[in-house]
Amino acid sequence: MEALFDPFEVVFVQRALWGGVLVSLICALAGTWVVLRGMAFLGDAMSHGMLPGVAVASLLGGSLFVGAALAAVAMALGVTALNRSPRLSQDTSIGLLFVGMLSAGVIIVSHSGSFAVDLTGFLFGDVLAVRERDLLLLALALLAALVIAVGGHRSFVALAFDPRKATTLGLAPRAAHAAMLGLVTLAVVASFHVVGTLLVFGLLIAPPAAAAIWARSIPAIMVGAALLGSASTFVGLLVSWHWGTAAGASISATAVALFFVSVASSRVRPLLGALRRTRAADAPPAPIHAHERSNVS
Repeated sequence: MEALFDPFEVVFVQRALWGGVLVSLICALAGTWVVLRGMAFLGDAMSHGMLPGVAVASLLGGSLFVGAALAAVAMALGVTALNRSPRLSQDTSIGLLFVGMLSAGVIIVSHSGSFAVDLTGFLFGDVLAVRERDLLLLALALLAALVIAVGGHRSFVALAFDPRKATTLGLAPRAAHAAMLGLVTLAVVASFHVVGTLLVFGLLIAPPAAAAIWARSIPAIMVGAALLGSASTFVGLLVSWHWGTAAGASISATAVALFFVSVASSRVRPLLGALRRTRAADAPPAPIHAHERSNVS
């Protein structure tokens, strides 16, 4: 038991745990809709599209968080604008902006020879460097995500399952899509400092996908994703502490591993049920006792 809890007696590991839990809650709210609407490519593109803003902010000595937020908002607005074109599919517009933003970021980075360390932190994060100010920002981001998720829930449900019905009911599917895009943007921007842009995708997709296999309602998927994401944070930090691995990567790898465990369990469960039914059918009938015979007669 000491091996499980000793690492969390260290202050910076405690902050990392709280930071990972807050990120898991934010990603559960946004990632559920990403999974249900099939927007995984958008989540990946959003995480990489922040690179130009982060690069400019680093070169100017400004806040990386603000730079990432501005780049992500520009990406979201670009996706929304291009989606209005009837000749461009959503994947095409996302792909074009993804490549354009990433290329611009690489060009900016190539002009600075001292940006390599910051770029590594951007890609892979540094969950063990979470400060109290970061926890406050994550808490505020979680509050904002809750407001968006609760306020737009009805519109999000209609948009995810029947966009035509959303139009019929007057739920403004375009506005709902923009709000959902804002929720995903918020999750990516708030999380990149903790687990990095390459790894935030794991917490955004894996826990909701794992929970969706078992849950029968959208709130249940969100709760399950939050629990799985928090568990991934706890286990990932333990693995990082005892094995000396990268903390952010360990958290995301654990989340992905839990997804595959969930998939395997869902495949095994029907087989076990069929095996139990077969055994019950093949079992000999129970013997009839004397008093039962008299009752029958």
